[in-house]
Amino acid sequence: MKKHSLVVLFTLLAVQLPAQGVFEFLNLEMSPRSGALAGSFTAANDDPDIIFSNPAGLYGMQGTPVSFSYLKHVLDFNFASLSGSYELKDFGRLSAGVKYANFGSFTEADEYGNQFSEYGAADIMLVTGYANEIDKNFHYGVNLKFIYSGIADYTSTALAGDLGLQYLIPEENWIFAVAFRNFGTQLSSYIETKENLPFEMAVGISKRLQYLPLRLFVDFRKLNEEQDSFLERFKSFTFGGEFTLSKVVKLRIGFDAEKRRELKVGSFAGLAGFNVGLGINIKEYHVSYAYSSFGEIGALHRFGVSTNL
Repeated sequence: MKKHSLVVLFTLLAVQLPAQGVFEFLNLEMSPRSGALAGSFTAANDDPDIIFSNPAGLYGMQGTPVSFSYLKHVLDFNFASLSGSYELKDFGRLSAGVKYANFGSFTEADEYGNQFSEYGAADIMLVTGYANEIDKNFHYGVNLKFIYSGIADYTSTALAGDLGLQYLIPEENWIFAVAFRNFGTQLSSYIETKENLPFEMAVGISKRLQYLPLRLFVDFRKLNEEQDSFLERFKSFTFGGEFTLSKVVKLRIGFDAEKRRELKVGSFAGLAGFNVGLGINIKEYHVSYAYSSFGEIGALHRFGVSTNL
């Protein structure tokens, strides 16, 4: 794909695609590393789970990395993901992944409170991706997704895609990135009315400090959504830091400004929007855990393991 064609395509996506819609689980971070960094993952390039945030970051991977993540949400909601990638010599890097969401069981009832049988609700997303370079230190990636959702006897399917770019300055340890996630359409709707997918444009920056064992991440999310002023477009930001404490242990922290606002009860927000996590190397495996506060509502717990086959 030529450079000017990519620029034109990204520009069209930025100004034309709407926001909000169905299948909101697509934008939920399931990776414990990404979760601990509050989702500031658009400019990451060393984790197979980057396929869910920015497929361009896959080009920086080595070998055949795979990752499994489990998320214990509030109530009985459970989520899981699996991802991996493989490099084809002189062709680029191929990847694949799956996200699964189980929302538990519910009791069917009528308007008078009469209860009937129980039913379930679940979503699944299958993705395949490709990443390559446009020029030296300038990478792009594309994803194709199939999405299925079921609620009792109602189902919906959709086809979606992601596009991503990353520009690296290796000598300064900078990565600048942009991603367009979840643009597409419903193939079939739950009843009759078709809904928009949760399209999102995000810009990310990461920087590994020269004299400290610390890598910083910042994301500006939902930049495609209309706001009252230009500066308000940047209010949905996240940032995180990853401290390398030793060859074995990494400490991660993150903050989500939007979650902080949304989960505030009156004037009290507690620890809402704050995230913390650990990564531990055990031989050839990297085990991760993340805790994400939802304030008075509760907390999310993420677990994951990754390795290189």
